[in-house]
Amino acid sequence: MSRFIFPGSIQPHGHLLILDRDSLKVVGAAGKDVRLVNDVIGNDLADIFEGALSRLPLETVQDGPCVLGPATIAGVSWEVFAYHSGASLVLELLPGAPDQVVHARFLGHMQNLDNEIEQSSSLTDLFRNAARVFQELTGYARVMIYRFIDDEAGAVVGESRSEEMPGFMNHHFPASDIPRQARALYVRNRVRVIVDVNAQVQRITGSVAGIESIDLSDSMLRSVSPVHLRYLRNMGVQSSASMSIVKDGALWGLVACHHPVPHDLSLSTRLACHSLADSLARHIRLREETLLYRERVRLRAHEDTVLSRLGPVEQLNSFFAQTGKALAELVSADGFAAVQGRELFTFGSCPNPPELRALAEHVCHRAVSKPFATSQLSHDLPAAEVYRGIASGVLAATMCTEVPTILMWFRAEKLQTVTWAGNPHKDVPATAGAVLEPRASFEAWSDEVRGKSKPWTAAEVEAAGRLVRLLLEARNTRRIRRLNNELSITLTENEKLIQQKEFLLREVNHRVQNSLSLVASFLRMQSKDAEPHVQAQLQEALSRLSAVSLVNRRLYQDNSAEIVDLSIYLGELSTDMKSALDPAWSSCIQTDFAPILVSADRAISIGLLTNEIVANTVKYAYQGQPGPISVSLQQARSGLRLAVSDNGVGSDGTVKGTGFGMRMVRGLVDQLGGQMEIENNARGLRLVVTAPTE
Repeated sequence: MSRFIFPGSIQPHGHLLILDRDSLKVVGAAGKDVRLVNDVIGNDLADIFEGALSRLPLETVQDGPCVLGPATIAGVSWEVFAYHSGASLVLELLPGAPDQVVHARFLGHMQNLDNEIEQSSSLTDLFRNAARVFQELTGYARVMIYRFIDDEAGAVVGESRSEEMPGFMNHHFPASDIPRQARALYVRNRVRVIVDVNAQVQRITGSVAGIESIDLSDSMLRSVSPVHLRYLRNMGVQSSASMSIVKDGALWGLVACHHPVPHDLSLSTRLACHSLADSLARHIRLREETLLYRERVRLRAHEDTVLSRLGPVEQLNSFFAQTGKALAELVSADGFAAVQGRELFTFGSCPNPPELRALAEHVCHRAVSKPFATSQLSHDLPAAEVYRGIASGVLAATMCTEVPTILMWFRAEKLQTVTWAGNPHKDVPATAGAVLEPRASFEAWSDEVRGKSKPWTAAEVEAAGRLVRLLLEARNTRRIRRLNNELSITLTENEKLIQQKEFLLREVNHRVQNSLSLVASFLRMQSKDAEPHVQAQLQEALSRLSAVSLVNRRLYQDNSAEIVDLSIYLGELSTDMKSALDPAWSSCIQTDFAPILVSADRAISIGLLTNEIVANTVKYAYQGQPGPISVSLQQARSGLRLAVSDNGVGSDGTVKGTGFGMRMVRGLVDQLGGQMEIENNARGLRLVVTAPTE
C-alpha cells in the first residue's frame, strides 16, 4: 500500500497552476488541456481565463491548504484548491460536480453516517461499521480499515466490499508495503486519491528553472510512484483512495479504498472523508480509553482480594502460599514464581528452579523502577528457548526487601497462525541496476508464529507494579506489628531511627531548598541593576533553577528517591511558569499531561526541556504578545511524547532562538536518547519530542 510523491507530474483528471506568490504571474502548469497549460505560462493571473481565478479569495490562503471555491473556465466547471509551496502559490483545478455544493441534505447525510459509527458497541463493531460507512460515502468496491501494529506491519481489522472483490479481513501486510518515510506524508496530507492507475501522468512545465521539482506534499493531484501503480495493478485495482486515521498526532492506520475501474471523488466528498476519518480516530481513542479504564477497575478489585488473603507471616513460602493462585489469576498467568535469595516459591507452570534463578538474575535490575514485560522471552534471553512452551511470556517486578524479592508471572507459548496478503519473506533479489518491483502476489499466506505468548496489556503491567508496592507495604506493616508484640524495645529503637531518618530527610531537603533559594536570591539581586538583556538571561536561569527545585520538593513529598509522576511534576511546573509570566498568559497556556512514571534524573531533564521549549514559544511565537500555547504529554508505546504547539507567526520549519536555550533543548533531547521534530501547525509551529522512559 506504499505511496510516494512522483516529482514533476500530476494525475490527468485535473490541472495545476504555479504562481509567483508576489506578482501572481503563472510560472508553471500541468494538465491534459494544452490551453490551460501552454497558453497561460508567463501571464498574470488576472489576464487568463477572463479573470475567473483572480476573483477567488486568494488572501485566505495562509499556511495550510485552502478550498477557494468554484470557477468556470471555457464552459467547464472546476473546484479550486490552493496552498503555498516555498515561494510559490499553487492552484489546483479539480473537476466540478453538482454534489460539491454543501447543502442541508448532504450535511444531514454526514451526520447520519457519523451516528452509525458512534453507535458501534465494540472496537470490532466500530471497525466494521466504519468500513461500511466509508464505502457508502465514497462508492468504492472495497474499503478496509488498516491498522499499524507494533512491528510496523499492518493488519486489516475492518472491511466492507462488493462480491466481486476479494477480501483481506484479518490479513497482515509487511511493514515494507508502507515505508516509514512515507508515513509522515500520510499525517500531513490526510486524503489521497488515485483516479486511474493506467492514466498517463502530466508533466509540470514552466518558465522558471527547477519548477518541475516543486514540493507537492499538500497536493490532491500529485502523481505517485510507478512502483505503487504496479502494486495496485497486481492487486487487480484500477483506482484507490486512502484516508489517514491520526490519533494523538500519530498515524494509527488508514481507511484504504479500492475499485476495479477508474473512480474519482468530488472535492466535497474528499473533505467529508477527511472529517469522518477524524471522527473515527476520536471514537477509537474513546473506546480504547474506556477498555483500559474498565480493565484497571477489574484489576484493582482483584488486587484487593489478593491483599485480603495475606496473613501475619514472614517467610517467603508462607508469604505466598496462600495467594499463589490468586496472584497468577490477577494477570491471567499460567504460572507464578517468587525468588528471594535462596528461597523459591512456585505456582502453576514454571521453569525448573535453576532456570528460574537464572531468569530472576536476568530481570532483577531491569524490573526495579518499573515492571519488565515481554511476550517473546527467547528474543530477549536466548537461553529461555528451552522452556518457551511454558514461559514464552514473562512479567516481572522486583520488591526491594532486605534481600531483593523478584516476582515473576509466566504465560505459555501460544501458537499463532498469522495470515499475510502474500509471502512476507519473499524478497526481490537486490542486483546492481535492478528496477524496484512491487509484490506480485497477494494470495493468502499463513505463517506459524512460535515462541510468543499472549501479550501483556498496559493495565496488567501497571497492576504488577502496583501490587508489588502494596505487598511490600503490607509485608512491612505486618512485620512491624509482630515486632511490636514481641519486642517493644526494638519498636522504640525503630521509632527513634525512623524519627532520625525523617529528621535527616527534612534537614537535607531544608538545606537543599535553602541553597536553591540563596542562588535564586543572588540572581534576583544581580538582575536589579543589570541591562535588560542581562535581566532576561538571569530570569531564564531562575526558571531553570525553579524546575530543578520543584523536582527536589516532589521527591521529598512523595517519599520516593527514584520515581517521579510526570503529570504531577509538569502540572506544578506549568503553574510556576505561569506565575512568573504576565497574567495575560495564564489562560493562554493549556496543558494535558498523562501520568507517566520516570526516574528522578530523567524528570529533571524533561522538566528543563519543557521549561525551555515553552519559554522559547512565549518569547517568539506571538512576538511577545500573549497567545494560545498547548503543552501535552502522552504515552507513546514504550516511551513518551511531549508536544508544544502554537498558532503564532510560524517559520520555515525551524524554531526561532538559536542561543543557549535552543542548544540546551537539543542537548537535553540527546541526553534523553530521544528525537525532536518541528512541524507546521496551521499558522504556527508544533515541536514534538519523543523519548524512552528509561
